[in-house]
Amino acid sequence: MCGIIGIITVPGAFNEPLGSIIKKCLKNLEYRGYDSVGFAILGDIFVVRKSKGKIDDVAFGLGFDKYDGFVGIGHTRWATHGPPVDKNAHPHTDCLGRVAVVHNGVLENYLELKEILRRKGHVFKSDTDTEVIPHLIEEFKKRGFQPYEAFKKAISVLRGAYAVVVIDLDEPNKLFFARNTSPLIIGIGENAIFLASDIPAFLEYTNKVIVLEDGELGYVTSRGILIEKLLKPGELDDELAMTEIVDYKSRIKVLDWTPEMAKKGGYPHFMLKEIHEQPGALAATIAGLKEEIDGIVDALLKSDKIIFVAAGTSYHASLLGALYMNNLAEKWSMAFISSEARWWMSNIGEEDIVIAVSQSGETIDTLVAVREAKRNGAKVLAVSNIIDSAIPRESDFVVYTKAGPEIGVAATKTFTTQVAVLLYLSLKVAERIGNKRIIEEIKNDLAKVPELASSVLSRYEARIKSLSRILKKKTNAFYLGRGFGVPIAMEGALKMKEIAYIHAEAYPAGESKHGPIALVEKDFPVVFTSIGEEEELLQSNIEEMRARGAWIITIARKGSRLFSISDEKFEMPNANEYVMPILSILPLQMLAYYTAVARGYDPDKPRNLAKTVTVI
Repeated sequence: MCGIIGIITVPGAFNEPLGSIIKKCLKNLEYRGYDSVGFAILGDIFVVRKSKGKIDDVAFGLGFDKYDGFVGIGHTRWATHGPPVDKNAHPHTDCLGRVAVVHNGVLENYLELKEILRRKGHVFKSDTDTEVIPHLIEEFKKRGFQPYEAFKKAISVLRGAYAVVVIDLDEPNKLFFARNTSPLIIGIGENAIFLASDIPAFLEYTNKVIVLEDGELGYVTSRGILIEKLLKPGELDDELAMTEIVDYKSRIKVLDWTPEMAKKGGYPHFMLKEIHEQPGALAATIAGLKEEIDGIVDALLKSDKIIFVAAGTSYHASLLGALYMNNLAEKWSMAFISSEARWWMSNIGEEDIVIAVSQSGETIDTLVAVREAKRNGAKVLAVSNIIDSAIPRESDFVVYTKAGPEIGVAATKTFTTQVAVLLYLSLKVAERIGNKRIIEEIKNDLAKVPELASSVLSRYEARIKSLSRILKKKTNAFYLGRGFGVPIAMEGALKMKEIAYIHAEAYPAGESKHGPIALVEKDFPVVFTSIGEEEELLQSNIEEMRARGAWIITIARKGSRLFSISDEKFEMPNANEYVMPILSILPLQMLAYYTAVARGYDPDKPRNLAKTVTVI
């Protein structure tokens, strides 16, 4: 949620005004969701501009491209405290207009701090929690603190989640920063240093990064970096904040991401581009899984219970992971939605493993579940797409997907690569307990998945585009499956809800007659996903829907007998049932995408949603 960019440069670092660079960086963060935009730039003058609206409209209206300087910050806000109006947009400033702040996250003690500052004469102009930060810095400078010490002191009294970047005119050659829970990353360029809430913001300019950790703060100049660790929370007294210097040089990473990966590459939307990137992302992820993971497999083998925690699309991948572990690896396993996991954590301990699945590695509900698991003594394995993000750092083990940057809010390639990782881990555990024949068959089919995925995408895209013209007129749909097909039904329905705004519900097919079938009438869309050997059971479910006039869309293996009783069919390549979910989701992703486009919506920017959810 929200997007931050901060840039400090040497003269002549760019061939265009700094305001234009900030606009480009913010455009690269649009997928995070936002309702207002703003920037502050220091050059010959200090200028702060902000407004509700979309980046292009706001940038044109406020003249982003006119302003140049050597230090600047920008922000896209997703409203939490106060409505999406101009006064609540970032940056926020102090009473003197000498401190400008952008902030992601939620401050838990802002009302208390705001009241104290008001009694000291500070005047607030917004409804936000963020505005206490510049006023705190101003207050501590009044008490005699130097600007950076005032900033550190202000950060020490904040409680909650924050990623903060600050310009202070009293130390104009520095950008101050701090991070707790909300992601913040340093990008190290040749003639500029960047601070951003996500890597794609500055990927056009550098792929050399440092991922900041919770409790870290510091400043960047055009030529250097200082990172410190906040040792303990502070109080509103005159003591300096207690910190220690961090040696960060070993944490500098050079990513194999390219600027082109974060661009549309000729596709009309990032989502469609990322759907088509899945064969390559799967190939890279599967190849990377051949690295040494014996320690992870050992821990899984020794575990008593395996608990998955995840949210949204990652939860659907986790449901498949739990099925794989139960049926293939013969390990008791269950998946829980992260925000509900706390009510199931009291009975786990040192003999158990929690697998936390998060494409960003920053999902706050999943991070909270990880911390609860560790408090109870469980080991944690993270599955993420972002190196050194919060959840991997706090876990005992980590496996990374190799999906590359995913800009579209609706996850596609991160889902299929997560499923590939979880299947591979289950296979490695299963290898240790025998059953070689089935394992070899699955491994062979998993190796073919990139090629098979490519064939599915190319075969059905035109037909799905045509089908979407019918589906766009619908207001409701059911997605049904059994076994491995249930998580795929859930993910397909989620995609349709997220971007096409059609009310789509997923159920185990056997449950449909216990209530949902009451809604079915003539031409009601019902999508069936058949993965394994459950055709006979699904056949009766299809017949029940057909008897009530439903419009049946079926995804199944080539030659399935279900096609004879379906109105629309998508034949999947013959592959082992453990591999089939990766292929079966592809038509459903495209169906949601093309239905959204047919209804006139932008699938990259679904309303009310953000890519990385960092608010509980």
